[in-house]
Amino acid sequence: MRRPPHLPFLEGPASLSPGLKPIPADRLIAPDTEAAAWLPEKRRIMQDHRDEVFASQLPQAVLEEAATLVTSHLPPSEESWPTPLERAAALVSDDLCLLQRGGDGLWRLEAASLVAPTFWLLSEKLGQPLAGLHGPVPGANPELVVRIARMFDAIRPGQVLERFNWTVQAGDARFTPNSAPLKALAAEVPDDAALDVLHLRVERQTISKLPDSGLLLFTIRIVIDPLKAALETSELVSAFREAWNKTDPALATYKGWPHYERLVNAALRRLS
Repeated sequence: MRRPPHLPFLEGPASLSPGLKPIPADRLIAPDTEAAAWLPEKRRIMQDHRDEVFASQLPQAVLEEAATLVTSHLPPSEESWPTPLERAAALVSDDLCLLQRGGDGLWRLEAASLVAPTFWLLSEKLGQPLAGLHGPVPGANPELVVRIARMFDAIRPGQVLERFNWTVQAGDARFTPNSAPLKALAAEVPDDAALDVLHLRVERQTISKLPDSGLLLFTIRIVIDPLKAALETSELVSAFREAWNKTDPALATYKGWPHYERLVNAALRRLS
């Protein structure tokens, strides 16, 4: 059992703050820690459920520009996929989303290969402005949305920003357009099995700007590990407990954490 590659709870409670940090451009697609566990299943879903995980309102040339940026570090692929964006997405564990700035100044989701959604449907979000992508997020006031939009406006080609988001879930599923099955599983699990079922779900997100089209490339890599692998030491247990308990209750509810509260508390008791 590996130690998870990312432990964002060490930075403190979950937050709505963008928390974007600049990283070297060659880290846009980081070394693929998830390829063995996810890529074969991801490719199967891309083929069998294409209508659910791919959509585009953009010209092929823009999709090709994004695909080239994503796969520039990889050997050329001769595989046949319906679009360049899907061809690129089949080679990396990351999901790939493209946002375009409209005349009203709002950035909208215009294309995506989204195979590991964290509880949202691509079909319902295509064409939506930034503020509508995740629905009524607690605390996502207009000022925050405007601040993020201005940050997107200011990104220059060649600049890459990175952030992490995290939650817990029952089981290790990555293709999760709906959280209901995970919550139902959590309700069935007895306390003494909490550590066998709970997983840490981390989103590694990057944002960059395509040099020719000016669109934003938003990448999302889902990393899933057993929670017990993330809490191997007493220091890690303490850091996780503090981050969990100090997350704003409204945000915790939005994330679905009340459905996992019983199991998380049971797991922390066993690890104390």
